[in-house]
Order: sequence, then C-alpha cells, then structure tokens
Amino acid sequence: MSPRAVIKRLRECGIEWFAITDHNSLANCPAYARVAAEEGIYFSWGVEIQSAEEIHILAYFDAPEQAILFDKELYDSLLPIANDPDFFGDQVIIDENENILRVEQRALINSSLWDLNTVVERIETFGGLAVPAHVDASVNSILSQLGFLPETPHFDLFGITAGLDVEIWTVKHPEFRAGKLLRASDAHYLSDIGKGSSQLYLDNPCVSEIKQAALGEPGYLIRV
Repeated sequence: MSPRAVIKRLRECGIEWFAITDHNSLANCPAYARVAAEEGIYFSWGVEIQSAEEIHILAYFDAPEQAILFDKELYDSLLPIANDPDFFGDQVIIDENENILRVEQRALINSSLWDLNTVVERIETFGGLAVPAHVDASVNSILSQLGFLPETPHFDLFGITAGLDVEIWTVKHPEFRAGKLLRASDAHYLSDIGKGSSQLYLDNPCVSEIKQAALGEPGYLIRV
C-alpha cells in the first residue's frame, strides 16, 4: 500500500489519525510521515513487534528520533535469517512517491530474541507506548500465547480486533475494561482500512495523551 493510496483511503473513511505498524520494522514510517504532513492527516510512528513468545506488541512513538533509535535495536534483536521472497514476498522500503529505496534481506516475519518483558522495557526506554495487539485473537495475542494476562509487565492499553463485540467479550474478560481498549483496522490491504477505528477525545493527537486517556484522566477518553 503506497503512502498516497493509504491517505486517499483514509480520507474516504473519515479517519484523521493513523499509524503504520509494520512487522518488526519502522523503516517505512518516514515515507508515510512525509505524505501525511503534506496532506494534513495526523500520523504516529509505530511497529508491531513479535516477542520471543510470539506475542505481538504494538509500539507507538511521538518522537521520530527515538523511534529510529529503537528501530535499530529491534533490528539487531532479530535472527540474521534471510527472507524468502518467493514465499513471504519482497520486503521493500519505499519513499513518499513509492520508489523502492532498498529491499530488506533479513526476514522480518521471525520473532525478536527479546522476551515480553524486554520488549516493553525497550519500548518505554525510548519513550514509546507498549500496547498488546489484538488481545482477543486466537493467535499471537498475549492471551493465546500465555493463557492469561500477567501482572508484569503492566499495560495501560490493549489493542482489539476490528470486529470485536466489546460488550460481550468483556463479560468473559472483565480485566479488559472500556476506556483501556484501542480498536484499529490492522489493515493489510487498502480495502481493510476503516473496518476498525476508535474515537479519541484528546487535546492533541499524540501518543502521550492516548496514555492519559487509558489512565482515565479527566478530559481524555477512548471510545471503541
């Protein structure tokens, strides 16, 4: 999905703020950030990390400089296994005009060597917000991989899948209460964009204020 095609689709869906969370890499964030700035749509740098336990954790950053430094550490935590483009496809890094800058040779589909605690610690060290992805999913979620929500590391916010019925699901899982959930499209194709979204009531579109909303601070709210 090219940056300009994504922006066009976001406008069609009435979405004002988005993040790119590629698997184990932030390398394509600069292209989307530039186009978003040109088009007046809010953008946050992000990544979906696969921990050693095969848990997917989303990391969101306000500061691009910190995100870039984090990306370097994350890359070094991946095993130096070559990507199989015939099976997984080419891992291309693009610019804002969809020109291919380079092709990533290391397989990004694999898990990081970081365990869950290390993933969260490294995200927070670089000023990011750690959010367990699609906690209601049957694979690669914190519940599917561990079978329970651990006391540590502590999370203020949890991602859910686009179509989850929150009212029914939270009866079974009361530990995941309203206001601490974030719904997004998790789109792998243009047509998936807009299938899931959240309403955020904040002063400014920044990750730090999402955390304030998750903590229940007055004047901040997340609705899914």
